[in-house]
Order: sequence, then C-alpha cells, then structure tokens
Amino acid sequence: MQQDRTSEWFVPKIGPRNFRIGIGMLFLPYTAIVTCFALWGSLVTDFTLDRIVSIGIIYFLAVGVAAHFLDAVGGKTKPWGTLPKRKITSIAISSLVIVFTIGLYYAFLDSPLLFPIGIIEGFFLFAYNLELFGGKFHNNISTIISWGILPVFAGSAIQSNSISIETVILSCISAGITYVLITTSRKYKELKKEGIESSKIKNKENILKIITLVVLSGTILFFILRV
Repeated sequence: MQQDRTSEWFVPKIGPRNFRIGIGMLFLPYTAIVTCFALWGSLVTDFTLDRIVSIGIIYFLAVGVAAHFLDAVGGKTKPWGTLPKRKITSIAISSLVIVFTIGLYYAFLDSPLLFPIGIIEGFFLFAYNLELFGGKFHNNISTIISWGILPVFAGSAIQSNSISIETVILSCISAGITYVLITTSRKYKELKKEGIESSKIKNKENILKIITLVVLSGTILFFILRV
C-alpha cells in the first residue's frame, strides 16, 4: 500500500521532504488545468489583462492552495502524512481571504454574476474537500461542476458579466476534459496503492501528463491568437 504521495510524478524528486510535500500538495498540474479553464472563459470574450491575471490568481489560490490544503487536513485519508493542522488551515484561510477579496472587488465593481458563481464554488470547496454532509459531494459530478464548468463561467463573468454560447461550448469541452482527468487520476491512484502492474501505472501517468500538456499549450496558443 502506498503510504504517501511523495513518489507522484508531479512531486519534486530533490529537496527537503517538507519542501517536496509542500509542492506536491499544490497538485500543480491539476491546479494549472483548472486555472487555464478560467482563462478560457476570459479569452472567449473581450478581455483586459488585469482581469485575466485576477481570475488566474483566484483559481490558483482557491484550487491549488485552499482546496488542496483543506483536503490534506480535512479528508478521511492522509496521503501526505500527519501535517500541522493549524498551520495548513491558516494558509488555506489566508488564501481564501485573498480570493474573496479579489472576487468581491470585481463583483461589486461591475461583475455581479461572480456572486452566485463564487457562492457555488465556495460551497463545493468546503463540501468536497472537508467531506461535509457525509461526503455526499465528494464525487465526480461535484468535481466536474467545480473544476470544469464554473471556472469557465467565472472567467467570462469577470470580463463581461455574461455567459455567451461560446462560453457554454468551452465549458462543455472543459467538463469533458475534467471527467477524463479525474477518472484517469483515480484509476492511477488505485493502481499505485496496489503497487502492481507498473506498465498500467505508467500508461495512466502518461495520459495525465498529456492532458496537462495539451491544456497548457492550448491555452497559451489561445492567448497568443487573442492578443
């Protein structure tokens, strides 16, 4: 049985253990993918760079730091071992303060559509990662909505306070990618726990790497074409 996740492909192979765990807890490939989805929403409409940066920061901190850190201390499993709960929770809360400060600024300024999106995202962030309500929301559907659909909507809302047909189409694409991502990731984790069939583990790992590379490179190309 795999006792921790420090051997994961997205965890640095060098450096002190605490550093490696800290970077690993960010789940950078998955965080980057969700952040890219938010950028898609912004790029599909008329945009300003400051709002693109803002929505990028919001989702990087909300998913990469807050969500993953809360999951590390609040989930039933402890894949990163015993962590300083107070310190990790403080970091997560500090990140959320920044997230909601930025989000509320634009929501009150001219993008009130961010209010309902933020409320729903906030609900999933706590319900999923802390496994509230008996873990009923700790499932694929919640992840697809929170990671695959709402980020695209938020990216569009912060720019234009609207959701266009193009936004909906992109959210369907990102939802599909998210489904493949999470199902592959969960199968990958199961294989890692079993510790057998290394070829299957490597195959799943390669799929995750390809998804990450395609989304990142596609987002960069999308940005270049829209500038």
